[in-house]
Amino acid sequence: MRGRRRPAAPGRAGTRRPLRAPRRNRPERGLVVADAPLLDVDDLHVDFRVRRGLFGAASYTVHAVAGVTFRIERGETLGIVGESGSGKSTLGRALLRLVDATRGSIRLEGQEVREFKGRMLDFRRDLQVIFQDPQASLNPSMVVADIVGEPLTIHFGLRGRERDARVAQVLERVGLATYHLERYPSEFSGGQRQRIAVARALALEPRLIVCDEPVSALDVSTQSQAINLLEELQESFGIAYLFIAHDLAVVRHISHRVGVMYLGRIVELGPVERVHDRPAHPYTQMLLAAAPVTDVATQRQRKAIRRQLPATELPSPIDPPSGCPFHTRCTHAMDVCRREMPEASPIDGGGWVACHLQSAGPRLAGAPLDTMGDSAAL
Repeated sequence: MRGRRRPAAPGRAGTRRPLRAPRRNRPERGLVVADAPLLDVDDLHVDFRVRRGLFGAASYTVHAVAGVTFRIERGETLGIVGESGSGKSTLGRALLRLVDATRGSIRLEGQEVREFKGRMLDFRRDLQVIFQDPQASLNPSMVVADIVGEPLTIHFGLRGRERDARVAQVLERVGLATYHLERYPSEFSGGQRQRIAVARALALEPRLIVCDEPVSALDVSTQSQAINLLEELQESFGIAYLFIAHDLAVVRHISHRVGVMYLGRIVELGPVERVHDRPAHPYTQMLLAAAPVTDVATQRQRKAIRRQLPATELPSPIDPPSGCPFHTRCTHAMDVCRREMPEASPIDGGGWVACHLQSAGPRLAGAPLDTMGDSAAL
């Protein structure tokens, strides 16, 4: 992976240079609220009813996303990290309206997304997605020209040579030659298939792309190529990303800010360098301690930290713990952690953290990491 570039300031990243596609049959946008963020999510909840037992007699509620709030500015990348089961992918699907939110607000350029009912094609064009597994997300019976071209027909009415020319233009932007147009997904490598998925999302010139662990199924060298491609496209077109991953090291290379998600909640959010170098939440510190490093001394120090952690699994979202959801795994838990949900508190260096240690106990920011050596080794 190449050296991390300095991201442009959110809202000012990259001059958006369109791919010059004809705008036939493109519906007019609704009213855009001046100075509104690109995406504004407020107190978002996503619950699922699960039936168990004989004939589904017993039912339970899974709290997959529980009160998530954040903003994404134009041209910004917000990373979301956490363990499997933390609600990251469900959050992304809720933003795309692939699952229904139980309550809360999602606003795109100041407009509540529920108000897009009669203009869902307009909404779908502005928010695109890149899924984790490129092989599963591409139709195996369609050639590349149709995979990338079908959205152009639906949204812009492009057909025939006009559509093929547009598809070739988009493929060139993602580093694929035009002779790939008549090939099937099975004829490509994993990295090439992911480039096709990126091309499909890019073709509609979206304002935001939800990247749901887009590099986790790729090898390390291909991961770096995919991340570099996403960065280059952001610089060229000013696209914003919600970049979902389980690896804070990967998120660090592409994000402006990062939110750490645990059991459906964001427990820490701030500038990516501050969160990486001076994490304030014990869970963020646990994620860093679990990350592999090449330095032998740092490996020993992180192993020592991991040995201090309780041998407990992620609690069930059906029956989350009382108070702070992380207290069952936290070596610094206090009585107040078991009784009360912590409020978000601003911290030095930017952002906020939801942890009682910031208000009712010793400030923890960076403390356990003192024994971990140079955190830049991650």
